[in-house]
Amino acid sequence: MNLLALDTSTEYCSLALWLDGQVASRHVLAGQRHSEMVLAMVDELLAEGCVGLKNLDGIAFGSGPGSFTGLRIACGVAQGLAFGADLPVAGISTLLAVAEGSGSDKVVACLDARMGEVYHGVYRRLDGHWEELSPPGLSAPADAPLPDGPGWTGCGSGFAQYGEALALRYGQSLAAVQPDLFPRAEFIARLAAPVFERGHGVPPDEALPVYIRDKVALKTCERG
Repeated sequence: MNLLALDTSTEYCSLALWLDGQVASRHVLAGQRHSEMVLAMVDELLAEGCVGLKNLDGIAFGSGPGSFTGLRIACGVAQGLAFGADLPVAGISTLLAVAEGSGSDKVVACLDARMGEVYHGVYRRLDGHWEELSPPGLSAPADAPLPDGPGWTGCGSGFAQYGEALALRYGQSLAAVQPDLFPRAEFIARLAAPVFERGHGVPPDEALPVYIRDKVALKTCERG
């Protein structure tokens, strides 16, 4: 199984090339320059792996939640590359990618959504498979969903930005916190490989971002 994975949902531009379980990756703090950098990084990775797009079995991208512009970039690049090479596409949750990278089996994933809010999801891994206990959502840190029982790992930039508020919210539920974890492309590749193996990739025009927040242009007090 050979696949390319990319994520531009955060300030990082992250790419990974998965070749039968061997992974080469690139991660750059891109700021607002994702669209300028991503295709060159794709070319570098493919050259490093001595493969072309036609040698891949699929292309995966971080489908969200995350930056609106970043999600559009990742989806658009994945679609464009896949159309040209006649490949299927898989959109992978950025929150689940954070959970995958945590090394924990019980994860509360929170990404900074700006405007005093976090994107959140709660996941548990059983027999090597992730179970979604709370679907991706958006709320103030004080209203984030509570997991059952202790022993959870809090992951993602939400804990970096709103650590005190989330600590108050979760209390003794958290056994550890990994605030610097972001949805890296190698985590997305790890999750996407079995999707493609099962033949569950979709045609490029059916791949869509997951935005969650609908009224990004409005102020907090104006959003309904």
